[in-house]
Amino acid sequence: MAKQSKPKAKKRTPKSTVAGRSLLASLNQALAYARGERVPGIRVTQVQVDRPAPIGPLAIRQNLGLSQSRFAARFGFTPATIRNWEQGRTRPDGPARVLLAVIAHHPDAVEDALRKAS
Repeated sequence: MAKQSKPKAKKRTPKSTVAGRSLLASLNQALAYARGERVPGIRVTQVQVDRPAPIGPLAIRQNLGLSQSRFAARFGFTPATIRNWEQGRTRPDGPARVLLAVIAHHPDAVEDALRKAS
């Protein structure tokens, strides 16, 4: 018996869209720019980003003479958060940075506000 072969499937060519071609052209320009090539028509804007000064939770806590757990309880943090900040695993962000800055200069005001909020 002779083996019957299946008809070969036609290779599909992916559809090309205007948006797809534009995206590929942009990516190729970006790669050329990254390689240091001169790319006509590209506009480069540089922006200076000022990073906020680092805040030191350890120094703040030590200045107040508190253990990690007492500092956490006094100001509404978890002890794990304080540990992570002090060991450099994470860094205080946004609101936590603001709260730590206020604690550093006016710890009694923060305690008073927390008492009134409870």
